[in-house]
Amino acid sequence: MAERVGVVGMGLMGSAFTHHLLQSGFKVQGFDIDEQRVRQFHERGGEPVESPAATARGARWVLTSLPTSEIVREVVLGPNGIAQDAPRGLIIADASTSRPQDSEKLGAELAERGIRFLDSCVSGTSAMAWKKDLIVIAGGTVEDFNACKPLFAGFSRAAYHMGPVGSGAMAKLIINLILFGNRLALAEGLVLGMKAGVEGESLLHVLQDAACSSKTMIDKGPKMLKGDYTPEGQVKTSLKDARLALEQGARLGAPMLVTSLWTQLQQAAYQQGLTDMDSSSFIEVLRNMAGLPTRK
Repeated sequence: MAERVGVVGMGLMGSAFTHHLLQSGFKVQGFDIDEQRVRQFHERGGEPVESPAATARGARWVLTSLPTSEIVREVVLGPNGIAQDAPRGLIIADASTSRPQDSEKLGAELAERGIRFLDSCVSGTSAMAWKKDLIVIAGGTVEDFNACKPLFAGFSRAAYHMGPVGSGAMAKLIINLILFGNRLALAEGLVLGMKAGVEGESLLHVLQDAACSSKTMIDKGPKMLKGDYTPEGQVKTSLKDARLALEQGARLGAPMLVTSLWTQLQQAAYQQGLTDMDSSSFIEVLRNMAGLPTRK
């Protein structure tokens, strides 16, 4: 008999999660405040439900994919929240990029109710999610992590246990921090090439084959080169994640030089109306600084 899983949040990432879970043979019941996303979910074979609380009905796991840890808390503990009528032993796996301390607090409160919790962050863009090319970085007990392996295998290519609750969220912020640096260096190099009149396709091809190559160059290089900012991850989300990383650096006394610069560039892109565009659109800020025309 197919395992039942609930999903709350079917945006850029959550839609891909539900698609793969359904393809993997799970019965998926989902909730989202966006009616169009719910319709698309139903068309893929999912079972829409009326509230976050309803996603837990008969489910072994509930997977959340939401914009902020504040929203996660409301969806879990608020009116009609997942925890409202959840059976003891239910596992909530939060795939949102959250503040580590918020995950720790939520996990402790849920434990008092007999509900198990993992901060199950994912690394990869939404385009990678649709290819099932994501990894899960989870924080929680080893027992709960092992119990979630079938769920994680349903929508990702690998899953890693990082330690207690909060460890997954911290590891995700560190991954993002390094990713920010990769994207910043790529954009700066491409703009220099554009300013110098180097043929873009040739330059990107060489960069992708050189010692500096990275997944960023494969995933974001063409978008930066062509000015195609169809969102795979949005400026507003990148800005939120960068601020979370800066907050952890300030809390722990760790240097955050690259992250500070990235945050300012994402803020500039946000203010220039690129809020809902792909985070790679910040290259337009650098193009403007170089005196190159803005691409709409």
